[in-house]
Amino acid sequence: EVQLVESGGGLVQAGESLRLSCVGSGFIFGDYAIGWFRRAPGKVREGVSGIGSSTGSQWYGNAVKGRSTISRDNAKNTVYLQIDNLRPEDTAVYYCAADRYGGSRSTQYTLWGQGTQVAVIS
Repeated sequence: EVQLVESGGGLVQAGESLRLSCVGSGFIFGDYAIGWFRRAPGKVREGVSGIGSSTGSQWYGNAVKGRSTISRDNAKNTVYLQIDNLRPEDTAVYYCAADRYGGSRSTQYTLWGQGTQVAVIS
């Protein structure tokens, strides 16, 4: 079965860090770009970060730029997203997505996970 599974979300206090994981299965993970997107209550989906397949090129959304790091371990079929200095406005459901080419727009991705909730309290 082709799928993506996110984990690592939770309830944290402002200023803390979280590392989210996205594990893929059922496809050649290393051939796919992975993107992270989030949706906060009442807001549109927002691009958080992404990483390319072969070159590992990265992009970051303005909201997390400078305080997040994305990486991938193709041997483990996993992409990690660490966000430091979390803020209440980071509260959202975080989704990972995969596509052969990817990009910074959610419409560029064809496979999506179910999401993991992140809640940041001040």
